[in-house]
Amino acid sequence: MTAAATRLAHVRAEITRAARLARRDPLDVTLIAVSKRRTAEEIEALIVAGQRDFGESRVQEALDKWPALRALYPDVRLHMIGRLQSNKVAEAAALFDTIHSLDRSSLLDALAAAPHPPPAYVQVNLGEEEQKGGVALADLEAFLAVVRASPVALAGLMAIPPLGLEPGPFFAFLYELARRHDVTGLSMGMSGDYSTAVMLGATAVRVGTALFED
Repeated sequence: MTAAATRLAHVRAEITRAARLARRDPLDVTLIAVSKRRTAEEIEALIVAGQRDFGESRVQEALDKWPALRALYPDVRLHMIGRLQSNKVAEAAALFDTIHSLDRSSLLDALAAAPHPPPAYVQVNLGEEEQKGGVALADLEAFLAVVRASPVALAGLMAIPPLGLEPGPFFAFLYELARRHDVTGLSMGMSGDYSTAVMLGATAVRVGTALFED
């Protein structure tokens, strides 16, 4: 077994353990390998090991790496997990299968204008941090209504808890917001807290370091 396959097996086992503790089906959780700043060789090792969902945070970096990889592995799914600039939407819509950072009306308008807009998660600013993207809690209900009336399919909610604070309460809060607004998808959890996120309802976790570094 290669090092990449060993890391992948470990993360999948942790997801399965957490899901079963929460009485959930592990197959309901999508593992997204965060491949930003990783080489094509590092990424391909994970693909060969069986990983199929990958996340990038910059459109240009993704354009530099992924067309060649997807030509070799057409069943790979690509997720935009970073903040997306409106002027990059046309390229992003053509490249990514899902957007995880829809957080403002101008971005929604740009996505809606794309020939085939990908589904999008609405990013919520749970910690009300000025430096972080995301829809404010007070504006969430109205923004979700606008998304639902648009050509962009609502994939769910996404959030990144404030750095340095226990993530569990924020994951639980996002789960409650999703329930309150009749949303099923929850993109939350990273390398340091994905097990907690799975136990609290995550349907997609974004894992980088645990998959790419020994």
